[in-house]
Amino acid sequence: MDRIFFRPTGACRLLWTGMVCLLGTCFAAALWAAKEGEMTKGSQVTIREALGAGRWFPGTRQELAQMVERYMNSARVEKAEGRIVAGIAPHAGYIYSGKVAGHTFRAIRDNADTRGRPDAVVVLGISHRGGFQGVALMDGDALRTPIGDASIDKEATAALAAASPRIYLDYRPHAGEHSAENEIPFVQAALPHVPIIVGLVGDHDPRTLDDLVDALEALSKTKRILVIASSDMLHDPDYSLVTRTDKQSLKRVAAMDYEGIRREWDYSRQTFCGIGPVLAAMRFSERKGCRKGTVLIYRNSGDDFPESRGRWVVGYGAVVFAVPE
Repeated sequence: MDRIFFRPTGACRLLWTGMVCLLGTCFAAALWAAKEGEMTKGSQVTIREALGAGRWFPGTRQELAQMVERYMNSARVEKAEGRIVAGIAPHAGYIYSGKVAGHTFRAIRDNADTRGRPDAVVVLGISHRGGFQGVALMDGDALRTPIGDASIDKEATAALAAASPRIYLDYRPHAGEHSAENEIPFVQAALPHVPIIVGLVGDHDPRTLDDLVDALEALSKTKRILVIASSDMLHDPDYSLVTRTDKQSLKRVAAMDYEGIRREWDYSRQTFCGIGPVLAAMRFSERKGCRKGTVLIYRNSGDDFPESRGRWVVGYGAVVFAVPE
């Protein structure tokens, strides 16, 4: 569905494919087990590893940090009218969607400089490998990217999990899933040292969405939180269809018409591939007093890679939601 940062070719591709077929899930399980349990001063510390490093984004600290800073610094965004409480950013490989994501996080960085930093960032993604019930929250102490360790706010994560049986701690859906993970290096660059809460929305049950929004609102009364909805937009070979559909969807986002967005979405026409996170961010923002979404930029892969037109085009939108103070 999504594009990647690194694409092996020729002999390298054959070697890579052979390795994956040979080792399969047993290798992945061993890798996660080896990398995610670390001992520090006699106490157990669980470090989750960003396994998309080197695939969805660069695998070295310097290259990744420079890329993220370049995307944010090159973004031109207007000053937000109020405090940003939520945003939408794409999650494809950085060479495809990083410029657009840079706009969301440039706006967030600038807003934090004038309105104050959040106490925690809630990153909501989805699973590309299959659905599950409710919202699975990442447990552990930190998520490690090439930039460094992003601390997980264990207290806030526990508070969300305690709010509803539909929200719970479970790392399994996160293992190898890129949708939320791909936002973390941007969070680290825009809001250094701000802890994170990472969740994957696994179903389209309205009760799950209701409980998630209620839980976010309750948490926001004890902590100043920022919610990031990780989502790409329409996927289709038809460049004109993708462009037209995405721009209409963004008009609905700007108008806070989340009911219209929900009605327009179905499995055969996924106007947002992260529809659950998008609806949650919009509804949470509305409860906090937001009356409009600000669309910062729209691009799709057919704009930057014309050769993809007629083959596979993916849309990317950057949006923020601000409330008056």
